[in-house]
Amino acid sequence: MYILVINPGSTSTKLAIYNDRTQLICRTYSHNEAELGPYSNILEQKQFRKEIILGMLHEHGFRTKDMDLFVGRGGLVRYLESGVYRINDAYLHDASVGLNGEHASNLGAILAWELAKDADKENMAYTVDPVVVDECDPIAKISGMPEISRVGAFHALNQKAVAHRYAIQVEKPYASLNLIVAHLGGGISVGAHRDGRIVDVNSALGGDGPFSPERVGRLPCLALLSLCFSGEYTYDSLKKKLIGEGGVFGYLGTKDIRDVEQLISDGNQKALEVLEAMAYQVAKEIAACAAVLAGRVDAIILTGGVAWSGRVINDIRKRISFITPEIIVYPGEDELFALVDGALSAIEGRRELLEY
Repeated sequence: MYILVINPGSTSTKLAIYNDRTQLICRTYSHNEAELGPYSNILEQKQFRKEIILGMLHEHGFRTKDMDLFVGRGGLVRYLESGVYRINDAYLHDASVGLNGEHASNLGAILAWELAKDADKENMAYTVDPVVVDECDPIAKISGMPEISRVGAFHALNQKAVAHRYAIQVEKPYASLNLIVAHLGGGISVGAHRDGRIVDVNSALGGDGPFSPERVGRLPCLALLSLCFSGEYTYDSLKKKLIGEGGVFGYLGTKDIRDVEQLISDGNQKALEVLEAMAYQVAKEIAACAAVLAGRVDAIILTGGVAWSGRVINDIRKRISFITPEIIVYPGEDELFALVDGALSAIEGRRELLEY
C-alpha cells in the first residue's frame, strides 16, 4: 500500500511516501519570507503547497492515483478525542475557517483530501491525533477566569507516538502506564498521561507552559496587560512577539539551540543563563505534572528536536530525577511515521477509524 504523508509547518512542508510502514521517500521543503510573503493567510498557501507535493510525486515517478492512502497532519479544528479520523466535509470546513486559530497544520488534512479527491479516493484521506486533542480532566480546564478555559493546542501526535513507543519497549499496555511526556521543539508541551489519556497539558501554541526557542510561554498577566495597552503594539505585532519571536529568540536572536550552544562555548554568559532558564521552566512543568499524577510516575519521556542537546537534557534531568529514575530520551520527532502508523493501524483494525 502506497501512502502519501503531508506535514505542513509554518516555514516548511515535510512530505513522505511509504510502502506500508517502510519509508521510500522523505523530503523537507523550506519556505522563505519571499515565498510566503504574498499570502495573507494560511489557506491562501494551499495551491502553492499543493504544487510542491505534485512536483515531488512527479520527480520520483509517481502519480496521485498511484497512492492508496493520503494522510495529513491535523490542525486547529474543534477539540476532540485522540484517534484516527477520516477527513470529511465538516473537518474540511473547520480547518478552512481555522475554528480554533490559524496554523500551517490546518492545511495538512485539507491537502490530503484534495489529492485523494483528484485520485477518486476521497474515503482514503485520514488524519491522526490533531493538535487540538482534548482528553484533559475537567478540573484541569478551570483557569480561574470563567471566560477562559485551560485547553489548547499542543504536540499531541508526537506525545502519543513516543508514549506508545515506550509502552512497546517495556512490554506494557499504554493504558496501564502513568507517564510524563515533554516535547521540546520550537514550542514546548508537557503532558501528564494517565491510563492512556493526556489528562493535563499546557497549551504550547496558546501562551502557556515553559518558554521555548520561539515562544514566550506563561507570563505574568498584569505585566502583559500593560504591554497590550501601552500603545506600542498592534494585536498582530504583539502576537508575533509572543509566538514566533519570543523565548530564546527574543533574548538571543536565534531559534537554533545549536547556535546557542556555540555562543556558550564562546563564553557568552547571557546565552548560558537563557538556556538554563528554559530547562528550569521545563523541569518545573514536569514536576507539576507529577502532582497531577499524585506522584505515581512510571517514566518521564523527553522528546523533540531540542532533546538532541545534551546540555538541556542534563539540566532538566538533575531537577527531575527525584520523581522517577526512569527518564527516557527519544530525541527528534517522527511525526510522518506516526501519521502512517496511526492510519495503517485503523485499516488493520487495531485502532478505531473515527468520523469527525
